[in-house]
Amino acid sequence: MMSRFTVITFFFLVLCICRSLGQTCEGNCGQKLDSCSCHPTCTSLKNCCTDYKEYCVEIFPYSGSIFGGMDFIVLGATFNKSSQIVCRFNNNTNTLGYVDENSRGHCISPLLYESGWIPLHISSDNGTTFSRAGAWLSVHTGKLDSQFKAILVNSTKWQYYGTPNVGGALEMTWNTSLVRAERVNIELWGYRETGKPYSDNWQGEWEYLYSLGKDQPNSGFFSFVPKPAENGFSSWELGSLRVSPSTYPDGMWNVQAAWTEDHALAWHLEKEFRQNSTAWALEKCVAWDQLETELPNFLAEIIDCPCTLAQARADTGRFHTDYGCDIEKGSVCTYHPGCVHCVRAIQASPKYAAGQQCCYDSTGAQVLTADSIGGSTPDRAHDWGSPPYNRPPRIPGQSHWVYDVLSFYYCCLWSDNCHYYFKHRPSSDCKHYQSPSTAVVFGDPHFITFDGVSYTFNGQGEYTLVTSERKKLTIQGRTEPVNGTTIKATKLSAVAMQEASSDVIEVRLVSGHNGLEVLQNQKTLSFTEQSWMDLHGVFVFSPTSTNVTVMFPSGAGVEVRLRERTMTTTVLLPEEFRDSTLGLLGKMNGDARDDLVLSSGELVANYSNPEELFSFGASWAISNVSALFTYDSDYLLDTYYHAPRHEHSFIPVFFAPESPEDPLANQASQICSGEGSQFCRYDILVGRSPRMGNATMVSFQSHISLVNDLQPVVSCGWLSPPANGKKEGTTYLQGAKVRFSCADSFTLKGSAERICQKNGQWSGEETSCVVSSNLIGIVVGSVIGAVTLIVIITTLVLHSRKQKRKAACLEEAMKNEAL
Repeated sequence: MMSRFTVITFFFLVLCICRSLGQTCEGNCGQKLDSCSCHPTCTSLKNCCTDYKEYCVEIFPYSGSIFGGMDFIVLGATFNKSSQIVCRFNNNTNTLGYVDENSRGHCISPLLYESGWIPLHISSDNGTTFSRAGAWLSVHTGKLDSQFKAILVNSTKWQYYGTPNVGGALEMTWNTSLVRAERVNIELWGYRETGKPYSDNWQGEWEYLYSLGKDQPNSGFFSFVPKPAENGFSSWELGSLRVSPSTYPDGMWNVQAAWTEDHALAWHLEKEFRQNSTAWALEKCVAWDQLETELPNFLAEIIDCPCTLAQARADTGRFHTDYGCDIEKGSVCTYHPGCVHCVRAIQASPKYAAGQQCCYDSTGAQVLTADSIGGSTPDRAHDWGSPPYNRPPRIPGQSHWVYDVLSFYYCCLWSDNCHYYFKHRPSSDCKHYQSPSTAVVFGDPHFITFDGVSYTFNGQGEYTLVTSERKKLTIQGRTEPVNGTTIKATKLSAVAMQEASSDVIEVRLVSGHNGLEVLQNQKTLSFTEQSWMDLHGVFVFSPTSTNVTVMFPSGAGVEVRLRERTMTTTVLLPEEFRDSTLGLLGKMNGDARDDLVLSSGELVANYSNPEELFSFGASWAISNVSALFTYDSDYLLDTYYHAPRHEHSFIPVFFAPESPEDPLANQASQICSGEGSQFCRYDILVGRSPRMGNATMVSFQSHISLVNDLQPVVSCGWLSPPANGKKEGTTYLQGAKVRFSCADSFTLKGSAERICQKNGQWSGEETSCVVSSNLIGIVVGSVIGAVTLIVIITTLVLHSRKQKRKAACLEEAMKNEAL
C-alpha cells in the first residue's frame, strides 16, 4: 500500500514540476525533456509530460488504402466544437477534418503515391499551427484487408468486359460504415504516367473522370450496365471506383470514401474494343513491344529466382509470398495457371526499381514462361513499389500495372500473342541462385551457427548475436533467467536489430510470455489491422502474435517464433555476408573450425568445454553505447541498463544432471531422441519443463528442415526445343532428363535425351531437326523430273515453231515462183 502511495505521490510530483517548468510535448514528441518525457517509453515509465497524449497522438484506425478516404479518430486529444481541423500528411498534403458530436477530432487520409508510415500533423486552428503529431500507415491496395475497401463482384468479369461472351451488368459492394452519408456518388478515377520514362519529368497522376451514379442510396451495393466512355475518357485504361458522399462536388480530392482496387478498365473502353477486342489488343501489344525495345534493359540487375518451391518459401529475407498466388490460401493463381505458389523479391532492383516474381508447380519445380503461360515473370516496376516512392517506376501498384500488367492483358488475356510479352518478360531461371546461410537460437538457449557448430550458452545479459561491419548489420539478443532465480538457466527474451541507418526493430516477449511484441525505434507497433509494414530501411511481417519476420535491404532476414514461452530466432544471411560476420552465431565462411571467435579475436579452442564456451559468450556482451534495446520499465533499467551487460554472478548449470531417481528422467527419455536430444534433455532436466523440452525438439527439427530446404541445388539452365521439333521435360535440375523429337519428314541430329549433370552442364550434344535423307531424294528427284519435263516441253515448242517457219518459207517460195 505504501509503495503504491509512493508511486502516486511521485507521479503528481512530476506533473507539478512539468507544469512549473513549462515543459510541454507540443513540438517535442519523441524527445526526453529535462523534467518529463515526450518519448514513447514515457507511458510505461510513467514519466510523461502532462500533455503527452494531447500532442503526441494515437489514431484509430491507424491504417488505410494508399488511395485515401479513410475517416479516423484522433485519440486522447481534446477539441472544441468550434475547432477547425486540418490534417497535414508528409508535411505537404492537407485534408480537412472535423469534430464529431462527442468532441472527438477526425482526419481524412489523402490519396498518396507511397506506402508505409506517413508523418501526420494536426491543426485545430484551420492550419495556422500544427501542434499535434502522429503517424498514418498507407497500405498497398493488394495488401489491404477487404473490410477497408469496396469490392468488385466477380472482378474477372470487370476486367474482361467487352471481350467475346462477356457482358451484362456489373456489381460492386462496400461496407457502408466507410462512408458516413445517406446518399453517395459512384465515381471513376483514372491513373496514367506521363513524361519520358526514367527522366526527371516522369510523373504519375490520378484524375477524376466521370460519375457512374449520383445521389445513390448508401446501401453498400451498386449495379450498372457499362457502355463505352465518351469525350476521350476511354483512353484511360487503368483506374478505380470511389464511393463518396454526394454532398461533395464531383471529383473533390481527399474526402471520406471507399475505393475499389485498381483494375483494367475493359468495361469502359472504346467501341472498337467491343467490336473486335482481339485486334484492338494486338495493336496495343505491338505498340508496347516497340516501347519496350526503346527502354533500358532491367533484366540484368534483378535477383535470380530460387530453384525450388522449398527454397523460395525458406528464403524469407529476400522473398515473400505473392498475395496473388498463395499456397496457404488455396493457390488461386489467376495470372499463373498451372502454378500453386509464387513469391516476389522483397527489394526492388537498385537502379531501375524492377521486381522479380518466381512461380512453382505442384512438384515444387520453377515454371518458366518459355515453357508455360503461367511461368515466372520479372517486372519493370516492382508491384509493392520501393523507396523513395512518389514517382514512377517506384509508385506502389500503379507503376506495375502500367508497365507489366496492362501489357499482359493486351498480349495474353485479351489476345493470344503472349510471345510478344514473354520476349520482354522472360523468366529468370535459377542457374546462378545462391541459397542463404542460416543460424538459430532456441530453448535455454542453444545456438547453431551459420557453419553448423552447436553449443549452449546460458549467460544472463545482452549480447551480440551477429555483427557485420562490412554490411552494417547488427543483431543483439537479451537473455533472462528461466522461471525467476530458482533455475540456473536462461532463455532469449528479446532481439533487437538494425542495418545501416534503418529503423531499429526489437522483438520481445510480452508480459506473461504468451505473445511477441514488436517495437520500431522504441515504440510499440500494432499488427491488429495490417500484417505487413513498410518501414524506414526495413520491412516487418507479423501475421500472428507468435510469428514475426524482419527483412533488410541486404537480403538479411530474421524470423522470431514463440514456442512454449521461449523465442526461437532464426537469422538468414545471403552469400554477400561471407567472411564478414562475428558474434554468438559465428563466423560465416563455411569452415566450422574457426566459427567461434571471442570479441578479442581469440579462437575458442575446445567446443566441447562448456566453461570455455561460457567465456566466449560473455565476451560478446554489449555496451550501453551500442545497445539497440528499449528500457521502458524499472526492471529493464535495473537489470540491464544500470547493471553489467553480462551478469558475472549468474553461473548456470553446465551439464544436464543424469539421475534415474529424477521424476522427469522418464519423460526426457521419451521426448528426447535422435539428433538434438542433448538440448532437449537439458531443457527438461535443468529447465524442469517437459513442454519446453518438446518445444526445443520442434525448434531443432524446424532448423534442420530449413537447412535442408536451403541446400544448394545444381541447375543446368533452360533447354529450348529444336526448330521443327519438340521437347519433353520442363525441369532443369541435376538428374533431370529432357527428351527431344522431330516432326514428320525431319531427322533428329545430336542427342535425343540430355541429362543435367552435377557440374551444371547438360550431357550429350546440342539437338536439332534436319531434313530427312529420303526426303532429300524425293526433292532432288522431283526437281530433276521437273527440269526434264521443262526441257521436253521446250524442245517440242521449239520444234513446232521450226516446222511452222519451214512451212511458211515453202509457201512464200511457191508464191514467188508463180509470179
